[in-house]
Amino acid sequence: MKAMILAAGKGTRVQPITHVIPKPMIPILQKPVMEFLLELLKEHGFKEVMVNVSHLAEEIENYFRDGQRFGVEIAYSFEGRIEDGELIGDALGSAGGLKKIQDFQPFFDDTFVVLCGDALIDLDLSEAVRRHREKGAIASLVTKRVPRDQVSSYGVVVTDEQDCIRAFQEKPKVEEALSDTINTGIYIFEPEIFAHIPSGQPFDIGSDLFPKLVELGSPFYALPMDFEWVDIGKVPDYWQAIRSVLQGEVRQVGIPGKEVRPRVYTGLNVAANWDTIKVQGPVYVGGMTRIEDGATILGPSMIGPSCHICEGAVIDNSIIFDYSRIGPGVQLVEKLVFGRYCVGKNGNHFDLQEAALDWLITDARRQDLVEPSPQQKAMAELLGTDLTLGQAA
Repeated sequence: MKAMILAAGKGTRVQPITHVIPKPMIPILQKPVMEFLLELLKEHGFKEVMVNVSHLAEEIENYFRDGQRFGVEIAYSFEGRIEDGELIGDALGSAGGLKKIQDFQPFFDDTFVVLCGDALIDLDLSEAVRRHREKGAIASLVTKRVPRDQVSSYGVVVTDEQDCIRAFQEKPKVEEALSDTINTGIYIFEPEIFAHIPSGQPFDIGSDLFPKLVELGSPFYALPMDFEWVDIGKVPDYWQAIRSVLQGEVRQVGIPGKEVRPRVYTGLNVAANWDTIKVQGPVYVGGMTRIEDGATILGPSMIGPSCHICEGAVIDNSIIFDYSRIGPGVQLVEKLVFGRYCVGKNGNHFDLQEAALDWLITDARRQDLVEPSPQQKAMAELLGTDLTLGQAA
């Protein structure tokens, strides 16, 4: 059985993380989200997987390669070009990416599944395919109900009594939403779908293909299913996903490492005297991280590998990516630290280097740290180290 993972997008809603990491490679406790999707596909017999890539394509290709170590076969369809020796991504849209593959050499010759590369899902794909075929659909969309106050964050799906899709609403206002059923980005198609997708031009599944199917009255159905779905389409979603994993609410993601204190897990060779550190789980600390005496870590929090948490620092309900040095006394509350950026849980962020605060939070591998100037110290005191960042973010 064949499948497609959509991995060509720039991930603008998850910036600044996606400046250097493509969205499918964003880690969930050190494991890329796309790896979980491959495990799901393999579990349900989908062994031939096509992946379209564009933005930071080499990051995805170099990690997953031909898929052999994941028990599947993977091939990649690059969307873009080389100009002046530089690789330029130029995504064709989700449906356009499918069409490019099929035009190159017909690959999708039977019922196939398409997954967006930015969600953790625990879905019975075999049952979804069975229902799709039972309905005689050319296209099916797996849907899920969400609380009414959340519909404005998603594409809302409107169906008749037979689950035939009649209309879409893209992120409607709560009071204008015609249902509480949403598009999960999980699609099932028959090869005949390619007759409705133009060649060589950007074309999107949700905004172009699906409205066309509705207009034509094609056999296009919603498949309402009850399953675990953790979206990481935006920074707040990612922040919440890590919280959910640490709290044990996501079945398919276990917390790695060993438990050194109740609900406190570490990777290899973490340098920490837990008797002199205030820690409250759930917390995960990656291998080769140093935590100095007098630090405070309050969960749910994740600290990546090879970090350095200095004396008096407070990590409270926050996510710290690998190789981060959190300076003495810095207080991070509901923040995400990624490279030179500090990000609030709502997605607002600022550049530590531009703000001249990279002596407080910086790369743990730096050897050129110097004593901050009186002006820098005064600025930090003015802003307040709890977050020196919270105010700016």
